[in-house]
Amino acid sequence: MDLLLSTADAALRTLFATPRASQVCPTLAGQNTVLTDAEKAHSGALMRVNHVGEVCAQALYTAQAFATQNETLRTHFRRASQEETDHLAWTEQRLAELGQRKSLLNPLWYGAAFGLGLIAGRLGDRLSLGFVVETENQVEAHLQSHLASLPANDHASRAIVAQMKDDEARHALDARQAGAAELPAPVKTLMKLAAKVMTTVAHRI
Repeated sequence: MDLLLSTADAALRTLFATPRASQVCPTLAGQNTVLTDAEKAHSGALMRVNHVGEVCAQALYTAQAFATQNETLRTHFRRASQEETDHLAWTEQRLAELGQRKSLLNPLWYGAAFGLGLIAGRLGDRLSLGFVVETENQVEAHLQSHLASLPANDHASRAIVAQMKDDEARHALDARQAGAAELPAPVKTLMKLAAKVMTTVAHRI
C-alpha cells in the first residue's frame, strides 16, 4: 500500500505541482539572452518538447520502481527520478521565461510512459534497465538535435539542454553498469517511432 500511495503521489506531483530543483538552473556566465518573438516561440516549442520528455522520464522511472521486486534497483530508479526532477524544473522555468506554455497533453504523455515503464519492469530487471539505456540514448541524441536547432543567441536554453544531455548520458551509463540487457532491434525501432509521435505533437500542443 505504501508503494502504491508513493507512486500515485509521484504522478500528482509531476502533473500538478511546481517542481523544485535540487541544483541551480544552468547558465552561461556573461551571456545575455535577447530574442525576437519568433525566436521565443521556436525556443519555447523545443523546450515544451523537452519538458514533456521529463514528464515521461518521471513516469518511466516511477513505473519501473513500482514494478521491480529488487529494493536496490528500486532505489536506483527513485534516485534517477529525483535527478530528472531538476530537468523538469529547469524546463518549466525556461518555458515561463519565454512566455510559452507546457503541453496540454501532459496527463496523456505521463499515462502512456507509465504504461511502458510498467511493461518494461514486468519483463525483468535486466530488460527494464536496458529500456533505460535505450531511452536515455535516444533522449541524448534528441537533445543534441535541439542544440543545433535553438537560436544561436538563446544562451539560457542552450545551457539547460547541454546539462540535460550530459546527465542523460550518465543515466544510461549507470543503467549499463547496473546490468542492463541489450534490447532487440525491433523494440528500439518502436521506441523511436513512439518518441517521434510524442515530439511532433508536443511541439505544437
